[in-house]
Amino acid sequence: QVQLVESGGGLVQAGGSLRLSCVASGRTSSNYAMGWFRQAPGKEREFVTRITGGGNTYYADSVKGRFTISRDNAKNTVYLQMNSLKPEDTAVYYCALDKSYSGKYYDWNEYDYWGQGTQVTVSS
Repeated sequence: QVQLVESGGGLVQAGGSLRLSCVASGRTSSNYAMGWFRQAPGKEREFVTRITGGGNTYYADSVKGRFTISRDNAKNTVYLQMNSLKPEDTAVYYCALDKSYSGKYYDWNEYDYWGQGTQVTVSS
C-alpha cells in the first residue's frame, strides 16, 4: 500500500503562485512515476502533469510554461509549482502514483494510488 498526502493549496489572486506538495509513504519507490490531476466542480478529472522516475516530464497544454513538476526522491515528495495562475485553474488538485506504465499517462485510470486532494482557488 501507498499513501499520498497533498498540501499547499489555498486562495490566491490571478497572476499569483502556489506550490503544492505530495508526500508518499508506504511501499513507494523513486522508480514510480507521479502525476497531478485536477477536478473543477461539474467537470471531469483532468491531467495536469507527470514526472517519471527518471525525471522526464509531461504537461497538459493548458499549463505548459506556467506549471513545473519536480521530485525529491530523498524526501519521497513531488512538487507542483504553479505560476501565473488563472481563475480557470481553480480546482481540487490530486496527486497520483503510477506503479507500472501502460501507455496513457494522461488517463487517470493509469494511476494506482491517489491522495485526498487539495483545493486551489484563483480569484479574478
